Amino acid sequence: MPVRIKITLLFTMIVFLLLSLLCSSVYYFSHSNRIENVKSRLLNRALTTASLLNQSETFDQALINKIDASTALSMTNKTVQAYNYFDVLIYTYADTPADTIHVSKAILDAARKNKEVFFRIGKKEVLAWCDTDIQSKIVIVAAAYDAEGRNYLERLQFILLFSLTGGILVGLASGYFFSTGLLWPIRRITDEVNVISAKNLTHRIKSGHANDEWNNLTGTLNELLNRLQESFDIQRRFISNASHELSTPLTSISSQLEVALQRQRGAEEYRQVMRSVYQDVRHLSNLTQTLLEFAKASGTPGGIEIDLVRVDEVLMLLPKEMKKIDARYSVHLNFDQLPEQEENLLVFGNAVLLFAAIKNIVSNACKFSNNHLAKVKLSVQHRQIVILIEDEGRGIAKPDLENIFQPFYRAENSRNVAGSGLGLSLASRFIKLHKGEISVQSVLNKGTAFTITLPVADKAAIL
Repeated sequence: MPVRIKITLLFTMIVFLLLSLLCSSVYYFSHSNRIENVKSRLLNRALTTASLLNQSETFDQALINKIDASTALSMTNKTVQAYNYFDVLIYTYADTPADTIHVSKAILDAARKNKEVFFRIGKKEVLAWCDTDIQSKIVIVAAAYDAEGRNYLERLQFILLFSLTGGILVGLASGYFFSTGLLWPIRRITDEVNVISAKNLTHRIKSGHANDEWNNLTGTLNELLNRLQESFDIQRRFISNASHELSTPLTSISSQLEVALQRQRGAEEYRQVMRSVYQDVRHLSNLTQTLLEFAKASGTPGGIEIDLVRVDEVLMLLPKEMKKIDARYSVHLNFDQLPEQEENLLVFGNAVLLFAAIKNIVSNACKFSNNHLAKVKLSVQHRQIVILIEDEGRGIAKPDLENIFQPFYRAENSRNVAGSGLGLSLASRFIKLHKGEISVQSVLNKGTAFTITLPVADKAAIL
């Protein structure tokens, strides 16, 4: 069922319930008011008749009948009957001859006990009243047909039903137009989103100035489109750069082999060609391995084996690993500010990926420093493990700081140094997989400092 129809039906149902409640209340109170008026009139008639009967020495029954007949009462088919203490009918009057109310002994007893009893017989309202202050305890039964009151209720019932029906129809039409106007921004947003495709990600949904849910939805969708566009741009740059980086060593290998095969050469010349090709193959192998790691870093933590990892133990592997890369590289570890509780050094993560992220940053620090020294400091602050990696190298220019974590991006002052431009991008992705953050501060020709923060594992999870 369309949302417009659902809103229309819901709006109509609410209008129906409200109007039904209003009409029912009006009818109920009008009906109650009519009953009270009828009871008041019948009581006055009973009081008058009882007063006259108690003065039998002055008024006889014929005179009382004349008084009852001449008494103006807005109701028709009046009947008045009086019963003595022994339930014997001692007086009767009726507008219509032979119109008699049959009253049971139970009603008469109830009237003497409760002073008055109101009930209906056919279309007539009947009141049995007894003056309990007088010893005779005569019970006066007054009955009449309230034609005017019933006609008023019938007219009121018709008006209320007409109003209820008209209100439902108005509510149905109002709900339809209301839902149409309410959902119009959704249709507009849908039409604009349908225009957007992978080739047209620059298009954005127009937003209004009102601070409402539709404007918030438009802003959220535009932010989503911004992220998608950024992801597509990164993907395109990655494919372009990866293709270039892979084609360069392949082109070099192909060119060298082609030149070597053009004529007969000596053994030494072939060795030189093989050494050059071997270096290109190693470079190609390292680049391929790095791309595989990059693809792994683009995944989610759900596909990675997660366990408790001690960060200090990971850092202690760095000096030996740097020596493997280059014998000139050295790492100075500073563990002077470690907490007494060992559990504060534990994080949830993958030791291999975490070590790879830190190793990439430390190797860059060694590579771009004149003394090939990286200083690594470990501390814990406010349930956050902080790893500070500093060097005294050439530094990074401010325009380059915003892009150093992009795949294949290389700063201007580092293009003459061998590398693929994937190390920092890998490090950033690995750190984010561990719910951590990485930041950098650098001054040209003085050095660079990378700060990695990782959340300490929850104590409850450790136990």
